[in-house]
Formats: sequence, C-alpha cells, structure tokens
Amino acid sequence: MVISQKYYSEGKWVAQYQDANPSGQAFNLVLVFGAPEHICNPDRFAEIREDYPGAEIVIASTAGEIAGNSVLDNSIVVTAVAFEKTKIKCICKKLDDPDSAGQAGAFIMTELAANDLCGIFIVSDGTVVNGGQLADGLNLMNVNNVPIVGGLAGDGANFVKTYTGLNELPDAGNVVAVGFYGNELIIGHGFMGGWEEFGRERTITKSDKNILYEIDGHSALQLYKEYLGEFANDLPSSALLFPLSLHETGKEGKLVRTILGLDEKADCMVFAGNMPEGSKVRLMKSNQENLVNASATAASNCYMRLNGRKPSLSILISCVGRKLVMHSRVAEEVEVLDDTVGADTAIAGFYSYGEISPLKTGGKCELHNQTMTITSFTEI
Repeated sequence: MVISQKYYSEGKWVAQYQDANPSGQAFNLVLVFGAPEHICNPDRFAEIREDYPGAEIVIASTAGEIAGNSVLDNSIVVTAVAFEKTKIKCICKKLDDPDSAGQAGAFIMTELAANDLCGIFIVSDGTVVNGGQLADGLNLMNVNNVPIVGGLAGDGANFVKTYTGLNELPDAGNVVAVGFYGNELIIGHGFMGGWEEFGRERTITKSDKNILYEIDGHSALQLYKEYLGEFANDLPSSALLFPLSLHETGKEGKLVRTILGLDEKADCMVFAGNMPEGSKVRLMKSNQENLVNASATAASNCYMRLNGRKPSLSILISCVGRKLVMHSRVAEEVEVLDDTVGADTAIAGFYSYGEISPLKTGGKCELHNQTMTITSFTEI
C-alpha cells in the first residue's frame, strides 16, 4: 500500500506525507475531506483530478480536518492510496427524501456485495440523511458481517448544508461508499466517547424517527432546557456539550445521540439518529481529559484488531461536539495516537455530524455521536 497526502490552506498546497513508490504505482483511491467552500470550488476539484487522473475521488465536507497529528480548519486534506493487493468499488447514491436513507443503505450493500468483500467505508450527507436509518439499511443486507465504518459530513458548527460526492463536485443528499475486496487487507476499527451520564434515567414516550417530542410524558425540549440552565440560552449549539445516552430496548450497549436542531413551534428536538419510543435516555457531560483518554482507548482497540501488524493508513472521524469541548486542546485527541502507531502511519480524517462503526468485531455498524472512531488499513 502506497500513500501520499497533502493539504490546501491559505491559498496553497502543502505536502504532508509521502511513501516511497519506486514502481510508480498508480493511486486508485483519493479521500478528500475539507471545508464546504473549498471542496465545492471547481478549481480545487480540477487540481485534484489532474494530480490523480485514474483514481476514484471520494469527497466530504467537514467541521474540521485532520492531517497527521494536526487539526486544521478551512482547509482541504487529500489522501491518495495505491492498493497493491486490494480491489475497490465505489458507488454514490442520491437520496430523493430523508426517509429513504434505509433503502439507500440496502441498495449500496446490494451493489457492493461479493464473496471477497472485506469492508466498506461510508461518507454521507450529514443534514439531510438520517444516519440511524442508513445504518439499519446497511446492516439489513450485510449477511457476511463485514466491517462498515465512516461518518456523516459536516458544515462547521452551522448545521445548514453538507456535501459529499464521488468523482465530481459534491452536493447535498449523497451517500458515497467504498467497497474493499480481497483476502490480504486487514481492517481494524475502534471507537470511544469519554462522556459521563448524570441525572436519572428516563423513557422516551413520543418520537418520530429522529424527532423527539416527549420524555416521561412531558415535553423533551422543555425538560432539556431545565437541565441546561444558563446553557439553554445558547441552544442549539450548546446541545453539543450535553448529548444524550440512548439504550434501545432489546439492543446491546448504549449509544450517544446529539441534537442537530430545535423546532420551538412543534416543541421538539431533531437528532442525528433515531430516538425510538420506549428507549431509555440520560443526559451526558464530559471534560477535556476524558475525551483525550477516550481517543487513546479507541486507538488501542483499533490496532489490537490488526493482529500486531502496523497500520499503513488510519482514518479518524471525530464529532464536532468533541471539538467544541476541547477548544484549543483539540489536537491532543489526535496527537495521542503517536504513542500507539508512531510517525510512520499516514493519518487522515475529519470532524463530523455522526460516526459509523461496529460496536464489536463482527458486529453490526451503528451510528454514533460525540465519539472518536478510528479505522486502520494494512495489506498483508
């Protein structure tokens, strides 16, 4: 596996990482993570296409970019990969309406299905697409339980419009998937939140997919405002500091859910994933040290699945809410990876509106919020 990485910032391209490539092997996959205004610029796309004429170019807008052990803003990070023993297939599905996310997930799995499919990487629109329904659709058709990882695109802390695309300028409403094929690619994955629950456990009594109306028979929005106190004045942005833990009836483990928006007139909150009636919820909070330690744990869990092999590429997808909590220390949750992988692994990633990763090896993928997810690739 040969990797080349660069980033665009302040009007110029800067080299970040470069493997030796004596055979001149052609790059076949290019991951582009960047600020919406840059990745939607035709000039920037033309420059990327000129550098990698035969590659599949996967694009996602972000709430911040990751290159090496640095966290960037208002930039583009381009990571080009030349697989030596692994084939890839890419697909882009445009959603006609938000409720078709599950159907889109099932369609993608059907299109990518093959006996030697060994993993899938997803980047999805982060404001139109219901990430929970997308994960459900992917799981429905994932008969061989291959690892499915990725994330929802971002738009800074604006939550207005996100963009993803394949081999053309990105647009809203797209889900892009990369399928990996062969027996010589090892994929490691890990995630961790670092958030602590507080307050008593409550029950969702009225919801509609990812729209939450009532908890314990009372207005969820008004109850949430009461808990937040003075932070309620800064809603919806302050909601990123106080997500909810979610335990769905009959499901293993707990997920973290964050608020994307509020509707005062309808007296409801809109979440990044589904909030099923009957599920148990609790408020959550965190601090900077807990978030850094959680990133280290995610890295350890990920690399443990590589069976002692050193990763060639690690993709980090972290939540915009973590970035807001970390402030000037945000780079620390990326720098902590150096203790696990050293300087010889290429690292790319972005801050997202949702993360996709299995809860365990061989398990179904789930939509996470407020987590650090790490996916690593190495060829035998």
